[in-house]
Amino acid sequence: MKKLVSNINSAYLEAANRLRPQRKKRKIVAYVESYDDIFFWRSILSEFENEEREFEVMLPSKTNLNRGKKTAMMNKLGENLGDCMIACVDADLDYLLQRHTQNSARMLDNPYVVHTYAYAIENLQCYAPSLHNVCVMATLNDRNIFNFEEYLKQYSEIVYELFVWLVWMHREGRFNEFPLSSFNNICSVEQLNVYKPITALEQLKKNVNRKIAYLQKNVHEAKGKLTPLKIELEQLGVTRETTYLFIQGHHLMENVVSCALDPVCTILRREREKEIKILAGNNIKQMDNEMSCYQHSQAVPAQMIRRNTQYKDAAPYKMIKEHIEKILN
Repeated sequence: MKKLVSNINSAYLEAANRLRPQRKKRKIVAYVESYDDIFFWRSILSEFENEEREFEVMLPSKTNLNRGKKTAMMNKLGENLGDCMIACVDADLDYLLQRHTQNSARMLDNPYVVHTYAYAIENLQCYAPSLHNVCVMATLNDRNIFNFEEYLKQYSEIVYELFVWLVWMHREGRFNEFPLSSFNNICSVEQLNVYKPITALEQLKKNVNRKIAYLQKNVHEAKGKLTPLKIELEQLGVTRETTYLFIQGHHLMENVVSCALDPVCTILRREREKEIKILAGNNIKQMDNEMSCYQHSQAVPAQMIRRNTQYKDAAPYKMIKEHIEKILN
């Protein structure tokens, strides 16, 4: 009996030793702003893990509940960033402000601060070519009934000129004259009919043009300065077709994308449920079982979009990867 126990212990220890890494990996800590950011940055940083290094993504404080961009990079922690400690944050407008504010300079001048190169993680999660897949994840129905790419392209073209005004005003320090909240209110999509989105977009265009006319009439200092700004912004990735990637992320998700995504998912669910009823015929028990199975397999669109990782063709994502590679090299 003793010999048997000895053999078991030996085998157990041998197996345990095999599970241990042969050489210790270098750990790189990545501080992020909030809970939602953990999954987003983990999905990106995982691509850079190998036998020599690994990442640990965490909130910026273990001693309190302080979160956010300032906590992640703009306090004493920011001074300690380096090869084994990085910060991964939303770019906000700081990327486009290009050092015209102190916060922008702090973010851009620290090579160990990786930012989204779009406004926020939500903008990449709302990457237009990926939104049909989000519908499929939520409804398990692959029928394509709405052109998200064309919708966000037209939305971007409508708000582009006003967005350039916003960036110029903020670069000039005139935040109070044209706050981000004002831009968001003007650039919300209201009462969208997914079968006829042009009606809501036409109303959006009227609202935007009204504000542009006001700015042109009252802010004479901008004359001749918006055109060179457009050229600079294009070099940073802002085009008429991609403006949606650079507006406030929460606003984009809640007031532009969700107002299309939610009704589309509702339609797709009803289609699938109708199909189940037709196929079940008079077999009520089979219909109930199938309907229950389908309903348990569905997901809330808002949850699926926050788990969306199909943005790897987006230009900002490629810039994030290049930034991380520079740090590692």
